[in-house]
Amino acid sequence: MPSNAADKHAAPPAPEPLRVPVADSHTHLDMQSGSVEDALAKAASVGVTTVVQVGCDVRGSRWAAETAAAYDAVHAAVALHPNEAPRIVHGDPGGTSQPPGAGGGWSRQGAREPGGAAALDEALAEIDRLAALPQVKGVGETGLDHFRTGPEGMEAQEASFRAHIEIAKRHGKALVIHDRDAHTDVLRVLKEEGAPERTVFHCYSGDAEMAEICARAGYFMSFAGNVTFKNAQNLRDAVAVAPLELLLVETDAPFLTPAPYRGRPNAPYLVPITVRAMAEVRGIDEDTLAAALGSNTARAFSYPR
Repeated sequence: MPSNAADKHAAPPAPEPLRVPVADSHTHLDMQSGSVEDALAKAASVGVTTVVQVGCDVRGSRWAAETAAAYDAVHAAVALHPNEAPRIVHGDPGGTSQPPGAGGGWSRQGAREPGGAAALDEALAEIDRLAALPQVKGVGETGLDHFRTGPEGMEAQEASFRAHIEIAKRHGKALVIHDRDAHTDVLRVLKEEGAPERTVFHCYSGDAEMAEICARAGYFMSFAGNVTFKNAQNLRDAVAVAPLELLLVETDAPFLTPAPYRGRPNAPYLVPITVRAMAEVRGIDEDTLAAALGSNTARAFSYPR
């Protein structure tokens, strides 16, 4: 563990490289320090050769699409974050302009003037346009967040989620789900709308029982650095029972830095720490797991390996 206050804010050291390359299935390069080139080079040096750059609002989604077009190692996902939709419609319901928590909130722009349903429709139309681009492999992160959005924002949030499901299906793209304190409602909406052929639960936060539900539906489950946290036995239980062919790994960087570096800046090059923790939980060697993770991510987002 870091020995002084300055170290607690420094980038963690690079882990031992993986022998079998993997992909970071969910990252936010636009929220990380340094250049895209440096982030990709540092990730590749430890065996993380591909990243999925995820948008959370119109501006971030445009950036994701532009970045994926510029770098072969980057694929894009575009969407309005669940907390973005009510913010567009109502301004800032439920206190959602607070700073993002680990893996949770989204507040690039903070509170704003209400735009109403027409503004949400306009933003969704731009996401629809971006989703048609070949370098965009996913629609997300979308879903439901009952942690940061108050009751007055739920209607807009669910309407946005349903619209994203339709966009993903129409363009044949993966659906990337943000599910925070909303398991039952997320599963309900997916059942009501009919999930896309490829659906990914980003930063999986359920338990083993929910993992079995997701497995029966064929949903991918992507695990982040919080699987290494002491209080996250539910996540380790889920890793243990999820089918190998449905497992993904991610950073959600700059959030959810794995132990023992929790609280320090996260980045794609730290994926090997989470891979090794997942392999230990499953009782398999890291090469076997890494091979599955690499193949699964390519299949989930429909890109050639």
